[in-house]
Amino acid sequence: MKLIALSWRYLWSRPLAAGLNLLLLTLGLASIAFVLLINHQISRAFERDLAGIDVVVGAKGSPMQLILSGLFHIDAPTGNIPLAAVKELEANPQVGKLIPLSLGDNFRGFRIVGTSLDYVAHYRATLADGVLWAAPMQAVVGAQVARKSGLRVGDSFAGSHGLSAGGESHGNTQYQVVGVLAASGSVLDRLILTATESVWKVHESDTALDAEDQKILEEERELTMVLIQYTSPLAAVTFPRFVNSTTEMQAAAPAVEITRLLSMLGVGTYMLKALAGVLLLTAGLSVFIALWSAVRERRADLALLRMLGAPPRKIAGLLLCEALWLAVIACALGLLLGQALVGFTAWALQLNQSISIGVFAWPIELLLVPVLALVVAWGASLLPAWEAYRVSVFELLQSR
Repeated sequence: MKLIALSWRYLWSRPLAAGLNLLLLTLGLASIAFVLLINHQISRAFERDLAGIDVVVGAKGSPMQLILSGLFHIDAPTGNIPLAAVKELEANPQVGKLIPLSLGDNFRGFRIVGTSLDYVAHYRATLADGVLWAAPMQAVVGAQVARKSGLRVGDSFAGSHGLSAGGESHGNTQYQVVGVLAASGSVLDRLILTATESVWKVHESDTALDAEDQKILEEERELTMVLIQYTSPLAAVTFPRFVNSTTEMQAAAPAVEITRLLSMLGVGTYMLKALAGVLLLTAGLSVFIALWSAVRERRADLALLRMLGAPPRKIAGLLLCEALWLAVIACALGLLLGQALVGFTAWALQLNQSISIGVFAWPIELLLVPVLALVVAWGASLLPAWEAYRVSVFELLQSR
């Protein structure tokens, strides 16, 4: 205990040098913690929103765009597909479950999605208040939508054209809020859900001039895309090829596209890891220089400790304990700073109504942070500690 207390005093005997070493080591560890946490959170968000969806079918275009707009609702869809074509797909024996999605309107930037009750059931969402919709023009709002917009059960609102705020309002057709979903961490938190018929009704009432026009519009009804779950894993080989080659639609496999997306995001991750590595290397060099200088400056103190009976291993242990103090403090500060950066990122993404990222997660990967702290700090202190260990007491006394 005396050794630990003395090493603490020695560490802060040079506060500027100790502060600089602590800052460099903390920044490096915080960068590593941030990368690990963001990777963990994004992977969890993708797994959560992709769960059980084998393929997304929509209009031809970019498969990545189709996945981002259909599963994460962070991009514009590629277009619409005929309702008749969707009914043919639904009759395909390889299709186990089909969830329709109709996009095109928003309320204060939150997307209004026409779908079926299967969409809510698929993500196992529960109600915090009210009930699910049972008729057109009834809406259920996600937890994030309710929190930011103030919508509650019994309120009415009108959607605006487009997927972002600022479009022309459909004031003649009002939605009635009948339910509010409990927070689930899924994409449903930031959506307004309603029956597919609601979306058709809103746009047809703004377009149809008479009963004949209404009938024509009903015959030409479309959906934006559909989410499909296979009856068998073998369908993953044949079904996308069938859709892409024999229909005017395209099928995009979420697993393939997300793997490609993560590989592109990996470049940024590597850059952050490289920056963190440079900071840790700089911190290690700074700690080494500080401890090496400390050995030479404290020769008189070290001589006195040896004369009082301290063995060489305790003299070396004194320097190692200084490094250990730096590692412990920098590790704690680095983890806290990394969590704070993730929290800020989560807040910024919520402002953009993008992927939901939680805060204060502690994945097993974070064990790398204290390991790196110990490796850097102790690695930098080994040579100075050995220098203090091997110098004899007579040489220490002569240096006074």
